Amino acid sequence: MLEKAVDGYVRMEDFLYNPGFYAYGSGWEYPLKKAALTKAIKRLRENGLIDFVDDKTLMFRLTDSGKDRALWIKIKEEEEKWDGRWRMVVFDVPEKYRIGRDALRRALKQIGFLEYQKSVFIHPFECKDEIDFVVEFFRMRPWARIVVAESIDDDLRLKRHFNL
Repeated sequence: MLEKAVDGYVRMEDFLYNPGFYAYGSGWEYPLKKAALTKAIKRLRENGLIDFVDDKTLMFRLTDSGKDRALWIKIKEEEEKWDGRWRMVVFDVPEKYRIGRDALRRALKQIGFLEYQKSVFIHPFECKDEIDFVVEFFRMRPWARIVVAESIDDDLRLKRHFNL
C-alpha cells in the first residue's frame, strides 16, 4: 500500500475509502477488516518499516528500511513472472528408502511445492536446478521424475493457492 503512495506517505482515511487503489493484483478481492489492518500497521511499526508523521490524522510514511523492503519485494515479484507451466515432481520410492522419501517430501515443501498427492508435488515457477539438487542429494533419482505441464484440470485451485 505504502509503496504505491506518493512519496511513501498515506493517510489512513484515504486507504480506508480507496482500498482498491492500493491493493495488488486486479482489484480488492476481500473486505477490509479493521482489526487485521490495525494489526498489520502495528507490525510494520514494530519492525521499523513505517513511522507516523501525524498522529491526529493518522498519516504515516515508509522509513528508509521500509522503502528498501518494498523495493526488494517489487524486484522479487518481477522476477517471478509465471510462464503458464506447472512443474511436477512425481516419485515412487520403495519402502526401504522411506527416510530419503520423507526427506524429499519435506525439502519440496520447503522450496514451496504444493503436495497435490502423497507422491506428486506441483510448483508454478522454474526450479529445475533446485529439484535436481534435492533429488540428487537424497539419492532419489531412480524413483523421481520431473514433469513440465502446460495445464492441469485443477488449474483454478492451483492458481488460487499460488496467488497467480
